[in-house]
Amino acid sequence: MDAADRPVPVTAAQARRATIFALVAVFLDVVGFGLIIPVLPRLIEEVGRTGLDDAARIGGWLFAIFSLAQFVFAPFAGALSDRFGRRPLLLLAIAGLAVDYVVQALAPTVLWLFIGRLIAGVCGSSHVIAGACLADVSSPENRARSFGRMTAAFGLGFVLGPAIGGLLGEFGTRVPFWTAAALAGVNFLFGLVGLPETLARDSRRAFRWREANPLGVLAVFRRYSGVLPYALVLTLFFFGTSIYAAIWPFWGMAKYGWSGTTVGLTLAASGLTVALLQGLGTGPAVARWGERRMAMVGLAGAAATCVGFALSPTTAIVVVMLVINAVEGFAHPMLSALMSKAVPEDTQGALQGGISALMNLGMLAGAIFYSQTFGYFLSEAAPVRSADVSFFIAAAIMLVSLGLFVRQARRMGQG
Repeated sequence: MDAADRPVPVTAAQARRATIFALVAVFLDVVGFGLIIPVLPRLIEEVGRTGLDDAARIGGWLFAIFSLAQFVFAPFAGALSDRFGRRPLLLLAIAGLAVDYVVQALAPTVLWLFIGRLIAGVCGSSHVIAGACLADVSSPENRARSFGRMTAAFGLGFVLGPAIGGLLGEFGTRVPFWTAAALAGVNFLFGLVGLPETLARDSRRAFRWREANPLGVLAVFRRYSGVLPYALVLTLFFFGTSIYAAIWPFWGMAKYGWSGTTVGLTLAASGLTVALLQGLGTGPAVARWGERRMAMVGLAGAAATCVGFALSPTTAIVVVMLVINAVEGFAHPMLSALMSKAVPEDTQGALQGGISALMNLGMLAGAIFYSQTFGYFLSEAAPVRSADVSFFIAAAIMLVSLGLFVRQARRMGQG
């Protein structure tokens, strides 16, 4: 990356350190989050003195408060980073995650678990600020590659986190939480020593309250030509892909009789293929075909594989579809890169905060929608009883997202 191409006056060595830290921060944050997934149901049962059914309901509300907190606070963190710089906000978020894991490791009641999940949601904006760091030290033509690497770091973290968490859980339900706290602490110390500030003082801008709330981000999107339509495309994409978080284990068990181990292996395989494709394929793909075409590939692939999962007769075919489904990972970084090019350098934090808010809103709404739809179409009240209806609905939503993207690209003279 040439110094002349970089939008902020940092040296090449500082840019490399900032890039490495941003990617490591995302990776370790996701590993920490993944560590607790296998043991959270048992911990809820333990502190709530309840059975698995009630534990599942409580777990749903824990997911809801986490997503809502991220939805509310991600734009706030992004706007603050545009005002005060990336470094202090990123370090504060990482330190907050360490505190969250300690709170949950010590939690004596379910209420403390909710407090911990609230802290996690507030501090989960670390990936927003990490994205702004990457935008700061990447030239516009290289941002898609940088965002693709961040997606790869996220995917790889989600592969390792649940696997390690499951093993550590054999030593006790609290052990993965202490491990996650230790990872966050190491991450904080790494940033304290090695993270440079990537946003120059003369590139900062005044804090605006209207842009620091989840509805105010729409004003940021609307201010720059072409950004709001892409935001709508991303929201529909996030809503569609939330089907995996909502029903994947239940769908596999209902349709194929999967065990918990099989569910975990399929999730690991999915995360690994996404990480490999994004980490190794994003740069060459963008260089050859450009962000617009690769975004179309991601959106079309997402729709096609939803249909593929619904029609898969065996687990072996599902595994094949998981490999193909990795192309879905192109959609988010490509759309983020297109939006990033359309806003000024001093608005990158607000943009990333807005994208994160839309992601959390779309995934929260989708998780509720798909879980309820899945349950209904397995019940006797449904006109057709099938575990696959939700996947067909998700495919239709993806196709709508693709159609809107193609329309906007043509309107802007890109296609």
